[in-house]
Amino acid sequence: MGKTKSQPGEHAVRLIEYILPGGWKVLAGRTDADNEHLSIKVARPDDWWFHVRGMPGSHVVLQGPPGEDPDRRILKRAAAIAAYHSKARQAGVVAVSCTRARYVTKARDTKTGTVQIRKEIVFKVRPTLGEQPTTSG
Repeated sequence: MGKTKSQPGEHAVRLIEYILPGGWKVLAGRTDADNEHLSIKVARPDDWWFHVRGMPGSHVVLQGPPGEDPDRRILKRAAAIAAYHSKARQAGVVAVSCTRARYVTKARDTKTGTVQIRKEIVFKVRPTLGEQPTTSG
């Protein structure tokens, strides 16, 4: 977990960080202000952005090695982390919106943490932080 320094008068941004195979990093906000900062200030245009559909939850950003695109497995892992950091954590299969960060915008005069997205892809995943346990037999 990392903290981002903020300007005087602003709250300290607290993001949760996960490292995935292949040099991929997942960042999740903890509060509405963290989510907005992550989505609007931290995310780069080519990063991937995730949020569970239809209920409160963290904004999640997937960052990777420059010039590389994640495979479907990495995208689904990031989506599962977004589902885990939402009110749908105890649900079975959850729909998670995904788009490039360049398509995430903040409209004027909207509540902190509220964003608009375009060019959405939807993943259906189980809320989890990691791989499902495997058994050998």
